[in-house]
Parts: sequence; structure tokens; C-alpha cells
Amino acid sequence: MSDTLLSRYAECIFWLARYVERAENLARILDVNETFARDRSGEHNWLPIVQLNADETRFFARHQTATSQAVLQFYVTDADNPTSIVSAVKGARENARTLRPLISTEMWVHLNKFHSRMTTLRMETFGPGQLTGLFSEIKEACQTHVGITEGTFYRDQGWYFSQIGRYLERADQTTRLLDIKYHSLLPSVSDVGSPIDASQWNALLRSAAGYHAFLRMHSSGLTPGKVAGFLLLNRRFPRSVYLCIRQVETLLTELKSRYMLRGGSRAAETLDSLRAVMGSRSIQSILAQGLHEFLDGTQRHLISVTNEIASDFFSQLPETAEMDEPVPVRTVGGAQSQVQVLGR
Repeated sequence: MSDTLLSRYAECIFWLARYVERAENLARILDVNETFARDRSGEHNWLPIVQLNADETRFFARHQTATSQAVLQFYVTDADNPTSIVSAVKGARENARTLRPLISTEMWVHLNKFHSRMTTLRMETFGPGQLTGLFSEIKEACQTHVGITEGTFYRDQGWYFSQIGRYLERADQTTRLLDIKYHSLLPSVSDVGSPIDASQWNALLRSAAGYHAFLRMHSSGLTPGKVAGFLLLNRRFPRSVYLCIRQVETLLTELKSRYMLRGGSRAAETLDSLRAVMGSRSIQSILAQGLHEFLDGTQRHLISVTNEIASDFFSQLPETAEMDEPVPVRTVGGAQSQVQVLGR
């Protein structure tokens, strides 16, 4: 059987994984903010959630203030918001629809059920005490998808693109979480070591599912530097930026080598450069020179990797192509073939 993979399939697999990862991360962040994150007056602060996704313009065009109800509706059930959970799940399902010849029945059925559940949600039916259950349900649905994929998805080129997409999205989400939360949670001198201070740093770690793993490394207490270093540079925590970048680099190298692909060299060079920088820096030096600047540079590198992978491997259909016109579509690891454009 041929190992050729249509580039449009590679693109769909890549984004299917990213959308599911994005939905889980957002549910995790919203859950932790609802449960743990409070400002110094004891009130919940929802504006950082909007800033996390750079959604200020879109959000304030629809809502006057960043109240809990407004932010939760915007990021959970607002189908017109492209960064909402329901939009991410819809994006995952639409990519899965294109991938029906490749993915397992179990993957497709689960995504359909997940999508149906999300489209029936109404935030007004969820009181404060019910939100944790809702977010747990969303996180578990995303984790179930990952488990089903791991157990049923054929280990060919498609699997590599799925894993690359997942780890790129995870790295990006961790940098954004750390950037916004680190600066918004920096306490005043009088707050250092206070219960509010401790709960805020707990919230940051729990947002990244790293609380218990962090305590295994640092049992003496939480400090801004320790938390930032753990989420950014730790080499064993699955959601640290360094580990995610290393995974993408390894996967891309194996993909190119195993299937003798010419593309991906620029992305590999960008990843190698980024990993080398992160491997040679201490969190103290990063903080001294500016954490925001370092995270901003890391995000730019991750965007470059995504663009370079898309340019080398993914199909770009002509904007003027008719929906019933056969067009040439590149393949990953094979010659071009003619396919019918059916729409996405």
C-alpha cells in the first residue's frame, strides 16, 4: 500500500489536533479562573482571559465589560467567536469530516457526539456551582479524543502531522498563559507569601495541569521564578514549552527521514535554533532580560514553524477555483494527483 498522503489530508489532520488541544486548554483556563483566580480585592478578574487570546477588540465590540457571564458566554458557547470552545470543536469536526477515509470510526463518532453536546449548551443554564462540572466534561471529552486517536489512528504520515499540530498548539498556549498570568499575578511587596499570592500561583499551575508535577520538583514553595521556569524550561513536564518544542523537532525529523521528504527543512532549522536558545538559558537570565520579550519571540518562532510547515506540506487551493472543478493537489511523499474539490 502506498505511503502517499494528500497534502490537504495532512493539513486537516494537523488542524484537527490543534483545535482539540485548543478547546481543552481554554476549558482548563476558564475552569481555573472561575475556581481559583481572584484579584487582590478578592474578586474574580476575567479581563486576562480576553487578553490571553488577544481578543479585546472583538470582545468589547459585543460586551461593555469583562464580567464572568460575558467572558464565559464569549469563550464557551459563542459560535460567532472563532476563539470559543464551540468554534474549536466545530473546526475539529469539520476537519474530521474531510478525513473520514483516514480516521477511525471511533474518532468520528466521538467528535460528532462532542460537537452535538457543545451546540446544545446555553451558559444561562449553568450556575457558578455547575461550571466546574461543565469544564471537566469538556476536558475529558478532549482527552478522550486524544486517547481514541492514540489507540486507533494508523501510524503513518498522518499520525506525525497530528502529533506535530498538537505539540505546537500546546507550546503556543503555554507561552500565552504564562505571559498574561505572570504579569497579571505579580504581587505587590505586601502580598508576597500571602494566601492570595499562593492561590494565584496555584491557579497558574493548575491552568497548565502542572500543580502536582511542580510540587515534585519544588516542595519548598511557589515563587514567580520557579513557576515560570517550570512551565517554560522543564524537560519532563508534558506541557512545558521546551518539551513541546523538542517533541515537534523530533517528530519532524522522523517524518522527513522515514518518508524521505524534501520539505520541512526551514521549520526544522527554526525549531533547532529555538530549542538551542531555550536549552542554554536559565530562568534567571530570561527574567532579567524580560520574560514578555522572550515569550513574544518564542511565539513568533512558533508561528514561523507553522507557516513553514504549511508552505512545504499543505495544499493551497486557488481562490478562483470553482467548487466542481478538478484541481491539482500536492501530495506528501508522492506525485501529484487530480482530485475533485468538494469544499470544506
